[in-house]
Order: sequence, then C-alpha cells, then structure tokens
Amino acid sequence: MNARPKKSFGQHFLHEKRYIERIVSSISPKPGDAVVEIGPGEGALTLPLLAAAGRMTAIELDTDLIPDLQARADAVGELRIVHSDVLKVDFTTLAHELGVERVRIAGNLPYYISSPILFHCVDHAAAIQDMHFMLQKEVVDRMAAEPGSKVYGRLSVMLQLACRVEPLFTVPPGAFRPPPKVDSAVVRLVPLTPEQRHGADPDRVHAIVKAAFAQRRKTLSNALRQLMDAQAIEAAGIDPKARAETLDPLDFVRLAKIAPAG
Repeated sequence: MNARPKKSFGQHFLHEKRYIERIVSSISPKPGDAVVEIGPGEGALTLPLLAAAGRMTAIELDTDLIPDLQARADAVGELRIVHSDVLKVDFTTLAHELGVERVRIAGNLPYYISSPILFHCVDHAAAIQDMHFMLQKEVVDRMAAEPGSKVYGRLSVMLQLACRVEPLFTVPPGAFRPPPKVDSAVVRLVPLTPEQRHGADPDRVHAIVKAAFAQRRKTLSNALRQLMDAQAIEAAGIDPKARAETLDPLDFVRLAKIAPAG
C-alpha cells in the first residue's frame, strides 16, 4: 500500500527496513504483551510487531488507512483497530479491557501533537509498562535534557518526574515518505514505580513548573510570586534568585510540597 500522506494529520510514513527492524528490536515484543500502537499508518511497524506479539491494538484517526491495514494484518495475527483521536483514548480503561495491568505503547508520533500525546500518556503512567516513540529529534533532546541545558524546560521536568527517559537512536529524513525537514529520534520511556514517584500533588507540581518556565529569564521569586513567596522558596532549600533552568526536577517537587504563601 502507498497511501498519500495527509498534511492535516502530520503523516510521514516510515519505510526504510533497517530502521523498522531496529525499532521493533528495541521494543522486543513477546507473545502475550499488550502492545498498543499509536498511528499505525501503512503498518510498517504494525505488522512486524503483530507477528511477534500475536495480537495487538492500534489507534488510528485516518479512516482511509484502516481497511487495507486490517486486511493485511488478518494474515499475520489478531489486530484490533480503534478509530479515535489518541487524546480521547483512556489507556487505563484500555488495559482493563485487554485484561492486563499495563500496556506497552509504541508509535511514530505526528510532530505537531507529540507533546500533548506525551502528557496524555503520563496521565495514565500507572497502566503503562513502557513506551517507544519516534519523535522529532529536537523534542527527544528536550525530553532528556539536564538542568543547565538550553533545551531543558517544562517537558524535561514533567517527563523525568514520571518516567526514565532513554534516547535510543536517530532516524534521518530519508527513512520516511515524504521526508520531514528535520531528523527524528526514537526514545524509550519507562514509567517510574509508585515507590520511585515523588508523592507530591501532581497538579501543584505542574502549576509550579509551568509558572517557573513561562519566562525563563525571571528569578524564581518573580516567576512564582502568584504561587509562593521568597520565604517559602527558601524553606524548600532553594535560592529565590535562582532561575528555573538551573533546578533539578526534584527541586520542583520540594517547592510543591511547601504550603502556598498566605
């Protein structure tokens, strides 16, 4: 099948065999794994994943791609295709429907919506064993960035507080049809266990991280003035004159655990 990629869906179909094999090898699906693929497209990853797992679920928004993919998958294994926007899929409910505690998620994510998908998955991290995504390399660099890096920000902090982030390898534009204008990269995300999680109120952590990075050049006392005062920041063991980009992810947790000023 050679479907015409749709710009509105941000479609870039992976076609180069060696990268397909490398991604499947990184995921290493086993029979009985509850594999869920986001945006299977023409099935470049779907069919080898299905062959290894025996059965899997795919979430596809483009109705034009579904009949051909379903027909080709029938000769390989049991594929259930969910026609939906992935942001409307409850992975916790899906895991329950599949009779497992946790699903394994994979996908070549559209660049324009990759961050919302990542945050959506993090919201269901307790029902996810691991995630293997292909994304714009610049996004993967941000996901794995360390404090002090120019690309360290809200995405870095929120993902690293929820998951172990492992960049795996880069994929060049020529591996796709049509070729994107930038390099892509494959990343593995492994949700932290409840024991490894920080235990702070996630909504408060997110509010502090969002405010702290809204204007990167501001000191914390200025950036967080609507949420806490300088004394509260000091009580968390953090310099109020520091900037967000210098803080470790767990520093934001310490801030979140301090009672709001006033």
